[in-house]
Amino acid sequence: MSSTISNERPPVDQVLADIADYVLNYKIESEKALKTAFYCFLDTLGCGFEALTYPACTKLLGPVVPGTIVPNGAKVPGTDYQLDPIQAAFNIGAIIRWLDFNDTWLAAEWGHPSDNLGGILATADWLSRTKIANGEEPLKAKIVLESMVIAHEIQGVLALENSFNKVGLDHVILVKVASTAVVGKLLGLNRDELINAISLAFVDGQSLRTYRHAPNTGSRKSWAAGDATSRAVRLALIAKTGEMGYPSVLTAPVWGFYDVSFKGQSFKFQRSYGSYVMENVLFKISFPAEFHAQTAAEAAMTLHEQLKANGKTTDDIAEITIRTHEAAIRIIDKKGPLHNPADRDHCIQYMIAIPLLFGRLTAEDYEDAIASDARIDALRDKMHCVEDPQFTKDYYDPEKRAISNALTVKFKDGTTLPEVVVEYPIGHPRRREEGIPKLIEKYKINLARIFSEKQQASILDATLDYNAFLEKDVNSIVDLMVK
Repeated sequence: MSSTISNERPPVDQVLADIADYVLNYKIESEKALKTAFYCFLDTLGCGFEALTYPACTKLLGPVVPGTIVPNGAKVPGTDYQLDPIQAAFNIGAIIRWLDFNDTWLAAEWGHPSDNLGGILATADWLSRTKIANGEEPLKAKIVLESMVIAHEIQGVLALENSFNKVGLDHVILVKVASTAVVGKLLGLNRDELINAISLAFVDGQSLRTYRHAPNTGSRKSWAAGDATSRAVRLALIAKTGEMGYPSVLTAPVWGFYDVSFKGQSFKFQRSYGSYVMENVLFKISFPAEFHAQTAAEAAMTLHEQLKANGKTTDDIAEITIRTHEAAIRIIDKKGPLHNPADRDHCIQYMIAIPLLFGRLTAEDYEDAIASDARIDALRDKMHCVEDPQFTKDYYDPEKRAISNALTVKFKDGTTLPEVVVEYPIGHPRRREEGIPKLIEKYKINLARIFSEKQQASILDATLDYNAFLEKDVNSIVDLMVK
């Protein structure tokens, strides 16, 4: 007895249609979302400028063929590269993510929605320069901010109820999907073409999380999002040629994404697409650290001062209890040797030890010169994590989105310091008023890392006024930021 598989073309998966309709039809009316996107734009590029001081990052940048300059191509901020939009997206995406210092979204899946700016800015800049060459008006910066809001929403809403890490996939799949959709709109794709492009993003083989976890944690995690957002630009351009898509890419039995890559589960949704994610995104302001440890690092900074006030040093510590949430234990509770900076910024014990010892946590503190200090591993060995179920509950609560950590230090003489609890990091929406001035300070510090005082002044004059920024040409902003 044989069965015949129907070759009737299936209807488009609803998930694909919903994303396309949202991208093409949603009108952003939230001033809060656009203003948050504005600050996100500044912070994200600032993170990229700091990354440009690290040779491990800059060795990956530039054209595929050295010396290539693309006429009317996209420029890479902080460099003198002018590239095709695909390679420019990789470059911008890589510097944005390199130091683990850009924004964060925590849910069933976590990730960094500003990673999408790599594809958005590269495409918008390239389109603007091409329009000027053709005697047309370039795109305005407001379009970049609107695209960021949309990309944040796609990535974040998909992440709310769907854990890709639990099936072994990396969260950069969501960067690729969101960037494909938003870049497709910038390129002028119609609804059918946009659905085709999004389907191509799901058809791709997806990145494994191997490079984020022991014993293989490595530097690919710092350029994986650049790879994803550049692939998105490529797929959107392919779809623009009229290349076909795959309507049941998610739901096709046996061969579809759900069966092949998602353990047979279908996506679940907590809410429809709007502007929720950008309005509630988390900024990394004080520490370049994996976000589940942001509050732990802040608590450790407080304990550093308390140690000094009590005439104690880290040598006097017998034990440190880290009361935390389940996601932190799953991702960054790490024992044993740490092999590279990427390994260290995904170890909660390391990110507590540095502030306790030095009263700081900077990107340089993950490098070998600091990590070789024997006191760091001695402190790590004294720490243990304990899950607090309420912390885990508050982490998933959509009204809270807490990222709580609590540290208790016990000394060798049997005394203890009062537990230090931090529920919300300074980059959290609940601390937005406190955080924005510090975010601007961070942006200025990062500009000063690579630009002359005169160029810094020009950039600040062009970028710090929100209303004026909206009306500036995309290419003119980028031109101010190149070497």
